[in-house]
Amino acid sequence: MPTPKQVYSAQFKQEAVQLVRTSGKSCAEIARNLGVPAHYLVRWKKQQEQHEQVGRPVFTGRGKAALSAQEAELRELRKELEIARQERDILKKALGYFARQI
Repeated sequence: MPTPKQVYSAQFKQEAVQLVRTSGKSCAEIARNLGVPAHYLVRWKKQQEQHEQVGRPVFTGRGKAALSAQEAELRELRKELEIARQERDILKKALGYFARQI
């Protein structure tokens, strides 16, 4: 029977990567000390570097997209635009309906 997948918190990942950056030790050595597979720590470090370059938040959690402030605002504005379009279409249909009634 396979063992359950270990899930690490965002704070743990950030602190582990910070430890790699500040201690001067290798990723493998720190991973051994933390009890984490070394390839996880290497991947976390790479992800953090990539996200910092484009200004995105890092380690947002499972299934949540890491969005920058502009991307989040753009997503919100697109939602509002879609709602406004739906409301407009409903009003057009209602106007057509009431115009036929007269």
